[in-house]
Amino acid sequence: MAKTIISAAVVGSGPTKEMNPAVPYTPKEIAEAAIGACKAGASIVHIHVRDPETGIVCSRFELFKEVFERIREGCNVLINLTTSGGNIKGENIIEERLEPVTLRPEICSLDVGSMNFGNRVFLNPPEWGPAAAKRMREYNVKPEIEVFDAGHMRQAIKLINEGLFEDPPYIQMCMGAGWGIEATPENLMFMISLLPPDIPWSVLGVGRMELPMITMAFLMGGHMRVGFEDNIYLRRGVLLDSNAQMVDVAVKLVEQLQGEVATPDDAREILGISKNTTN
Repeated sequence: MAKTIISAAVVGSGPTKEMNPAVPYTPKEIAEAAIGACKAGASIVHIHVRDPETGIVCSRFELFKEVFERIREGCNVLINLTTSGGNIKGENIIEERLEPVTLRPEICSLDVGSMNFGNRVFLNPPEWGPAAAKRMREYNVKPEIEVFDAGHMRQAIKLINEGLFEDPPYIQMCMGAGWGIEATPENLMFMISLLPPDIPWSVLGVGRMELPMITMAFLMGGHMRVGFEDNIYLRRGVLLDSNAQMVDVAVKLVEQLQGEVATPDDAREILGISKNTTN
């Protein structure tokens, strides 16, 4: 049986300290959350940054750089920096969204397709995907292709077929996010049926569907994502103490189902990432 990659998305853009006091805001807090998740068994950490004073989501390059350097000094985890850039406005949005790529992390997220997300539009226009894919290839960064619905999967497959990604392409299915596809077992099986054969894929479930979705991911031969970006509760009415606590739940799930959790170096091998290309 193949080893299972556990990713930890340690903050995202939605959760606040008012919702859960353990939500990290500062670069130090975010890096410590990532290092803790790695020690608990995560082989990838997915990173957004926040304004250290207000906690509002932002995309300031110096914050990404500080978090990146702190994590790299602390552990061997694969670093996945977001390029979602939902807060960026102006005339050079694509260029600003792609600034984190220049830090040369192992992975950067690449969102495919636009959608309504809360009270805003998460805009990923047709020119975004090819531009991001080309920039990530230029910097030897692995794209994590994020899809939120079936139409997004079709767009991702088109980009894959155009040869914009190094083999193997890596797809993250986001279930129950915004007004994307609902997180149900039937929908997950449908999304899996759309996947190109023999490529690595991962699943996340938002809120109470986190545990059901990652359980199905394991049973269907995929990988899994947990963390505060997707869910801040251990169980109904019980807040998580840390990202590491939910990673521990995922590790125990894999082990109880007679699987094996991938180490960071295992994840590099599964995703075709050469260790000598990392910082």
